[in-house]
Order: sequence, then structure tokens, then C-alpha cells
Amino acid sequence: MGSLKLQGVRKSFGDFEALKGIDLDISDGEFVVFVGPSGCGKSTLLRVIAGLEEHTHGHVLIDDRVVDVVPPAKRGIAMVFQTYALYPHLTARGNMELGLKQEGRPRAEIDARVNEAARMLALEPLLDRRPSELSGGQRQRVAIGRAVVRKPRLFLFDEPLSNLDAGLRVNTRLEIARLRRLLKATIIYVTHDQVEAMTLADRIVVLNQGQIEQVGSPLELYRRPANLFVAGFIGSPKMNFVQGPEAETLDAHTIGIRPEHIETNLEIGHWKGEIAHIEHLGTDTFLYVDVPKVGTLTVRLDGEADYQIGSAIFLAPRRTHLHRFDANGQRIAA
Repeated sequence: MGSLKLQGVRKSFGDFEALKGIDLDISDGEFVVFVGPSGCGKSTLLRVIAGLEEHTHGHVLIDDRVVDVVPPAKRGIAMVFQTYALYPHLTARGNMELGLKQEGRPRAEIDARVNEAARMLALEPLLDRRPSELSGGQRQRVAIGRAVVRKPRLFLFDEPLSNLDAGLRVNTRLEIARLRRLLKATIIYVTHDQVEAMTLADRIVVLNQGQIEQVGSPLELYRRPANLFVAGFIGSPKMNFVQGPEAETLDAHTIGIRPEHIETNLEIGHWKGEIAHIEHLGTDTFLYVDVPKVGTLTVRLDGEADYQIGSAIFLAPRRTHLHRFDANGQRIAA
């Protein structure tokens, strides 16, 4: 396995600073997910770790060894891309074994590693097929298998599920989670999908404009976001934010309340509003309620709720679940 340490890592493209001093420690066997909006620097950071981008300042250490000038092939990493990057003229087996052949591994070792990875990923019946004969999910599993056979110190995943449809994303996400348990590997995983982050990660690193906003377990980020950015990024639907007199009465510039932490009542409550829109999802119902002087609040209800657009409704936030933020957007301690 492998550990990773980033010390003051910066990366500039001309006058644009993509990474603004990243400090991070990742332990052996951790599954760490980088999340953030497009352009936040998460893929750039992954490429710096892999050695595919040269950082401008700072140090990258793998297993306590500085690898700043070590080429990608010598870093003990394996990377899985969103585009699969399979050779079309090679079979699944050929793609998986190519790197080992280039390293000069014995034939018996190559066969053993490929067969073991194929068993883990349920690829055994597909080893003689070319990429054009495989589905998107199967191609991604071959790409993952190609990484597995190398037995790297670090697995790096760059948005590996973004090209798959919803059903395949769920199935492949489960495969990655199961594979991680089998390999007990150190995995760094980049995604813009917070569901992937929340369901896969031991820890999540939230990035914004080239810097780290918060690092923590999925539930730590959900329950105690460090600032408005993290509060608005983690959670679906997004947290509601309220400013003005409503927040000032609680000694805050902004208060936040998640949609699932708002109670509804047709007769009494803290806020009175009008239902502007309803989304019925079967397991959940989302209400979008226009509240005078507050704005539109999103409410998440369990199951199928019988409400009508245009109806008046009272809302009451659960006081124990309120989040308070100061004028700089930082969390106010309870």
C-alpha cells in the first residue's frame, strides 16, 4: 500500500494559479475523494500526484519518499481515466497485461495477475473480447483491472464513472467499493458527483478555486460544514440559506437549514409561504416554498406527500439542526 503527503503544493499555468498551496496527508489504505465544482483544481491535483503535471512549488511524497522529479512510471501509482484509454486492437486481456509485459514480468506472473484481477471484477468471460465488443461499464472494469494488475502503491481515479449512464454508475460504484475492500488499497478518487463522494470515501477533500475548504468524513462535512461553500456543496438538495432579521436574531449573518430538517404544517409554524412547485420522486417529495422576506425554501419529505401547488403552508426549522455562519461565511461554533 502507500501513503501520500502534499506539502505546500502549488501549480500555475502562466499567470493563473490552479493550486494555491495544498497541504494534505493520506494514510495507507485510505479511500480519499476530491470533490468540488468544475475548475476547482481537483483533476490538476490528481495529475500532479501522478506526475503528469509538474507542480510549481512544494513537495509530493509517496511512502515518505519525495517524488517531485520522479517520472509517473516510477512512482508506484496506477491511474484510471474517465475515457477508459483502452487500445482498440487489443483484447481485454491484452489491455490488462500490456503494462506488465512492458515491465518484463514473467509470463506466469502476468497470467496469474490478470486472472486474479479478472476474477475480482467478474471479467473472466470477457477477456478475449475487444473494447468495441464491450459495454461502457465493462470497458471501465477492464481499465480498472489494468490498474489492479500493477499492484500499485496508490490507485488514482479521475472521474471514472462520468461517461456511464445512471444505472451503470451505481453498479460500477459498488464494484469499486467491493474491490477496495478486497485489495485494502490506498485510493484517491476525483469526482464532481457528491453521491459518489459520500458513499465511497473515508474522507472527502472539498476543493474550491485551487485550495482546500475542508477535509473530513462524509458525515462530518454533512453535519458540521466549515463554511458556506461546503454547506452549499455537500447535501442534495442543497442547504437552504437565510439572511437578514431571521439570521440576526440567532446572532448570525446567515443561517442554514437542510431541506430534510424542516417540518411542515398547514396551520402553524415559523414561516408561512406558498408552494411554488412539487417534485414527487416516490421515496421522497420535494416542496419549493416561496416565503416572503426569506426567499424560496426547499423542503424534503419522506415518501409521497399530498400537497398542492399554490397552497399555503407553514414551515418550522428543527432548531437543533440549524447552522450559523458569520459575515465571512465561516461556521459559528455552537
